[in-house]
Amino acid sequence: MIRLLTLTLLLCMGLGCRARERGDVLQPPVTEPPVVEPVQRATHRSVADPPPVEGLEPVLWVALEDHLGATATAAPLNLRAFAGSLSLRDATGEHGSGSGFVISWRSVALDRPLTLARRIAGPYASFESADRVASRWRDLGVAAEVAHPKEWEVWAPEGSPVPEGLAVRDWQGSLANTIEPVLETSEGERPLQGPVLIEASDGLLWAGGRFEGPFRLQRDAYGSWTLVEQVPVERYLEGVVPHEIGAGSPMAALQAQTVLARTWALANSHRFSIDGYHLCSDTQCQVYSDPRHAGAAVREAIAATQGKLLSLNNQPISAVYHATNGGVMAAGPEAWAMQPTIYLRPRADGDEGWSNRHPLPLQQRQAVQALLADRSGAYGEQHPRFRWTRILSSADLRQALGAAAGPLVSPLRLQVLERGVSGRVLALQISGSGAAAPVILKLDAIRRTLRTLPSTLFMLEPQGVERWLVRGGGFGHGAGLSQAGAIDLAWRGWPVERILSHYYPGTVYGPLSTPMQSP
Repeated sequence: MIRLLTLTLLLCMGLGCRARERGDVLQPPVTEPPVVEPVQRATHRSVADPPPVEGLEPVLWVALEDHLGATATAAPLNLRAFAGSLSLRDATGEHGSGSGFVISWRSVALDRPLTLARRIAGPYASFESADRVASRWRDLGVAAEVAHPKEWEVWAPEGSPVPEGLAVRDWQGSLANTIEPVLETSEGERPLQGPVLIEASDGLLWAGGRFEGPFRLQRDAYGSWTLVEQVPVERYLEGVVPHEIGAGSPMAALQAQTVLARTWALANSHRFSIDGYHLCSDTQCQVYSDPRHAGAAVREAIAATQGKLLSLNNQPISAVYHATNGGVMAAGPEAWAMQPTIYLRPRADGDEGWSNRHPLPLQQRQAVQALLADRSGAYGEQHPRFRWTRILSSADLRQALGAAAGPLVSPLRLQVLERGVSGRVLALQISGSGAAAPVILKLDAIRRTLRTLPSTLFMLEPQGVERWLVRGGGFGHGAGLSQAGAIDLAWRGWPVERILSHYYPGTVYGPLSTPMQSP
């Protein structure tokens, strides 16, 4: 018995024993299960990045049409040669040639469903505002991306920390099928695997114009497809400049627009990176249309400014421009949620007499009224929307706001809450007569929502119950170059360098000191 007690004591000393109550049974040691980290679900279907835009002769991937084949019943894509023939080759080597192709769509089941989840901010009225939010998110170490499924949004991985004050919503879904292209032939349907590469011996007939290519039909982040042209920057300008400012503009204005279009394109080549291309061809980017409209004067302006940009610290600036500023330039933060820059400043845009009569700031009602009642001496004052009037009714407001107007009890009230230094409305409040929270539109959301307003430089004059006369000036956001102003200054004899330094003070005009690198 003594030996047994001694053996037990020695075992406890070596292994460690606790006092046991009668009936306890020795148990094997407990092993903790391994910690399994949750798998991070993708925010969207992955798409290959477009190539970097860099070097002395950069090439842009420009979407001629997006969101193709959103469903299997979507309209077919009709491709026709302008002259000559088209050739087609898909990722498997499947190829074809002819004067044209018809590509339809089919739904194909995935081997296993793809589960997606994301945290979404937006929608936003512009890429600029969305990109600013994405930057705030990236400052927290979050891989946020700007997307454009229908409107501009910012997507971040599920569970990401949220910047202070930012409203977000969570979304998740599962994809069981994918939409794939199908080549229609006289022998029947031939499935294609993207990307589909298309070449045109003498151009593609598209939207009534001729485009050289080559082209790609490729998937986007939303499961639909995009027709993309691969176009050198200098050729791209032939399709932009005449459609943005008009081929009949004076030479210095054409040169200014050319420099800005080149600068803007290179600075914004990350705009659609989530979808695998650089730029779109509509007003969400720069209008890019039939390059044949570039007459001799436009080609001369492109040649005279070849390789020249506006830059700051050897980087292309955000060379925003618009139709007319109504006689006063806007600061960048008056148009979008962005940090101030040295080159997008508020400033009266006219001769000395105009500037003396309308000193900034223009934040008082009387100062804005005086500006809108005047036009003598302002640059670009011949533009048809230099001054304008509109009527807004409660019905207009409710239609524009949609579901957000539901809680607002009539009669509605419309009130300017804040103006910027240039006199532009920064915050516009729409409230009801009840206790419901008002709707406040800010910056570019004002024009995105109230689409009949050409600009945010305006005054409200009540015209009875739930009806307002809106007196305004300018067409567009008002920041950077006024195209009407540039045309006016060119007719006055200003050279391109002087026009650009007037609208973008502090920037450098000329080629970059080192070759372009993708942002």
